[in-house]
Amino acid sequence: MAHDSSRERAGLLLGLGAYLSWGVLPLYFKALAHIPATEIIAHRIIWSVVLLAVIVTLWRRWSAIAAAFSAGRVVITLIVTSLLIAINWLTYIYAVVSGHLLEGSLGYYLNPLVNVLLGVVLLKEKLSRPRIAATLLAGAGVAVLAIGAGSGLWISLTLAVSFGLYGFVRKVAPVDSLEGLSIETALLAPIALGWVLWLQQAGSGGLGQFGWGTDVLLALGGAVTAIPLLLFTGAARRLPYSTLGFLQYIAPSLQFLLAVLAFGEPLTTAHMICFGAIWTALVIFTLDGLWSARSRAGPTAPA
Repeated sequence: MAHDSSRERAGLLLGLGAYLSWGVLPLYFKALAHIPATEIIAHRIIWSVVLLAVIVTLWRRWSAIAAAFSAGRVVITLIVTSLLIAINWLTYIYAVVSGHLLEGSLGYYLNPLVNVLLGVVLLKEKLSRPRIAATLLAGAGVAVLAIGAGSGLWISLTLAVSFGLYGFVRKVAPVDSLEGLSIETALLAPIALGWVLWLQQAGSGGLGQFGWGTDVLLALGGAVTAIPLLLFTGAARRLPYSTLGFLQYIAPSLQFLLAVLAFGEPLTTAHMICFGAIWTALVIFTLDGLWSARSRAGPTAPA
């Protein structure tokens, strides 16, 4: 019992570290707002490959990566997920540097509900009445935002759908998160490296043009990508899924606060109605999940 408690405590710390890191990540991208989003993501991919190669070497995981590459179906699946995660990363970076972090945080609030819809549409899963109500409420909130202040709604929907599809397709590939991310970034690396070299050759690249501070920030792209994911992986192995589900709202909540309080993005009435509907839907969704889990567990024996 003590071992389980210690394991869960470690998982909680790792999970907090992961989601807090993702929550304050906009500060990193905002510091690079003078660099185009496409160049930021290219550096993020390149430096992620470098860092992940070091980690894979230290953890002796090259054999697992070689095994994944030898399976054609796995490679095809990871090509799809690499494109999805590239779209997600690029959209998110654009949201931050263009002053649309509020829409970015909404996208990640919507993500659990998109996962539900994917389960219904693609896996023919059945929804309970509370979850149907929560989904309809969230849809109504998005509709209000689309009517009232929908210029950045495409950002929210792109982030939610791309990450939802990424997670859905990623489950099909029988590889761990470290190997999967290593292969995904390696597949994207030639395009990213070619883009950075072209920009540098044309004299419009950011590397070496804005001082050593910008160069260091660009090189840190690998760390800000890989470290939170590794923390998350460690947390996922130690925590109950329900606990991890609660923690996932830390990141978009911090992003919401940064957008309004630190970056001064306008919080319109349409935004408030939409976020209120989403938050209420997530409460209904979470409570229904806890109730279902308790019902499946049945009565517990007295101590």
